[in-house]
Amino acid sequence: MKNYERPKQMTVRDVKIRDDFWSGVQDLVIDEAIPYQEKVLNDQVEGAEKSHALQNYRIAAGLEEGSFYGFVFQDSDVAKWLEGVAYSLSVRPDPELMKRADEVIELIGKAQQPDGYLDTYFIIKEPDHKWQNLQECHELYCAGHLMEAAAAYYRETGKDRLLTIAEKLADHIIGRFGPDKEPGVPGHQEVELGLLALYKATGKEKYREMASFFIDQRGQDPDYFAKEKARRDWAHFNADPADREYNQVHAPVRQQKKAIGHAVRAAYMYSAMASLALEKQDDSLYDACRTLWENVVNTQIYLTGGIGSTVHGEAFTFDYDLPNDTVYAETCASIAMVMFAKRMLEMDPDGEYADIMERELYNGILSGMQLDGKSFFYVNPLEVVQGVSGVQPDYRHVIPRRPKWYACACCPPNLVRLTMSLGTYAWTEKEDTVWSHLYIGQEASLQKARIEVQSRYPWEGDVRYTIHPNTEKPFALAVHVPAGAENLQILMNGEAVPADAEKGYIYINRVWQDGDTVQLVFDMPVQRIYANPAVRADAGCVALRRGPVVYCFEQTDQQYKDHLYTYRLPANAPVTEEKCTEGVLKGMILLNVEGIHLKPRKELYSARRPETEKASMRAIPYYAWSNREEGDMRVWMPEVLYIQ
Repeated sequence: MKNYERPKQMTVRDVKIRDDFWSGVQDLVIDEAIPYQEKVLNDQVEGAEKSHALQNYRIAAGLEEGSFYGFVFQDSDVAKWLEGVAYSLSVRPDPELMKRADEVIELIGKAQQPDGYLDTYFIIKEPDHKWQNLQECHELYCAGHLMEAAAAYYRETGKDRLLTIAEKLADHIIGRFGPDKEPGVPGHQEVELGLLALYKATGKEKYREMASFFIDQRGQDPDYFAKEKARRDWAHFNADPADREYNQVHAPVRQQKKAIGHAVRAAYMYSAMASLALEKQDDSLYDACRTLWENVVNTQIYLTGGIGSTVHGEAFTFDYDLPNDTVYAETCASIAMVMFAKRMLEMDPDGEYADIMERELYNGILSGMQLDGKSFFYVNPLEVVQGVSGVQPDYRHVIPRRPKWYACACCPPNLVRLTMSLGTYAWTEKEDTVWSHLYIGQEASLQKARIEVQSRYPWEGDVRYTIHPNTEKPFALAVHVPAGAENLQILMNGEAVPADAEKGYIYINRVWQDGDTVQLVFDMPVQRIYANPAVRADAGCVALRRGPVVYCFEQTDQQYKDHLYTYRLPANAPVTEEKCTEGVLKGMILLNVEGIHLKPRKELYSARRPETEKASMRAIPYYAWSNREEGDMRVWMPEVLYIQ
């Protein structure tokens, strides 16, 4: 049941993660990914795709001469990197990194125009075309990311220089768009989230109202982009303004029933809708979010958390259309789903939202970064075939190796800002209840209590909360029970208590004493997962999952080095667990199973059934694939009912 009470605001400073799993991820991002991306943004990484993003700012500021380079939305890479830096400075203070970030912020300020306008593409290249092509040119998208970065930098460091820049830009936007002004429909939704972030950072309701305007305006005139195009004599990408559904303007947002069009844009929009539903206690907006959520998670999401099943437009297609080998599943889309899920949790504490957050975090997001923090996936496939993936025309986007960077590099800095802000996704605190959504080892400084969490998740089902209350009043600690947990036991100060869950959460309500402990102990057996029969790509197949971690098979681990499509998993074959003790997979739980291998033969077709042989098979966590020898990869394996 929805609860419109606003949650207490949290910063990354409030949650100190000390976790065997996630601390390693955050250390990797701080030590490797952030400085690596800074070098890329300055074009200092040999062999990486050129960024030129910071050079664009120098040129726009008049500090250097040159031409704009990159995509029209190149500025957004810098903003997302700065947001990630803001969070990292709370996770691990670094005066030298802060100094360099402050210098980037000053550079951005110097590029800003006197009227508040800020977009290096149009400042440098097409100053006469500002705000004429919202569909394609993404000025509002870049502005939104700058606003989010500014709010984060202010919240985490206390410094308001970037906030001042972002407010000046936001005020410029408010002066141009709105009631009795230009209607304004963002081509790539994001500014709505940025304006809401500014509102929360400053308390100025005009930013919330502008976000609400952009959401409410969308779809009111399905021909908005066509009319916009008719007013100008130029185009950028030659995008089709008549494709209303792809552009998500086919209906007002409250009337949209299915996830359709560009997946990242959709999920950013849904996240903003959810935030506004809470802020304005808007039942109709909440109901629309719930309808769209159900369509995504029941018919259009991959087992790994990926959304957006086609490369054509990076988009949703139709219900149950989830191909594994031509999938798109952009890393940014999984990040956006975490944002959407958390905002739904703030209104409706239902474990299904937390389960999706887990699915994304442990699978479809982490798979976007190499284990060394210096290479990144844009597309996250569930099947790769050597000689086909990345080679054949329809599969060229499904590359089997993470590149150092991209011309369109939205995903790498987005992954940084998500992983560094992870602590803010772990909790929701309201008047009478504290909800724990994620099993992450940490020390959380909440208003009602300081809570220490010791966790062996995701490899073991053992989580302990130690409560140090700040109040003598009773409150409930509500702990999420993940979907993959079995044989759950709850121990309160060492004594067993009932473990009855309400919508996926165990509620313990009491007057807490200093040092009280709540421990959850549960099994995480390997599960065989089967897709809905309507998903044609997975018919007759099975996948393996243990806890929140989805597994995949890589060619390098199998007994025979043939393509993985020559293997079968017997339905009755036991799966055993093994902790890896060396190499890049060290510390991970691997899965071993005796499978079946189809022997090769010369005939293209034959009346004889293929000969088979037993084969030792091994599966690894999906997020860790493509870190060793190149070869085939599969999440879904054909299943047979017996071993010959």
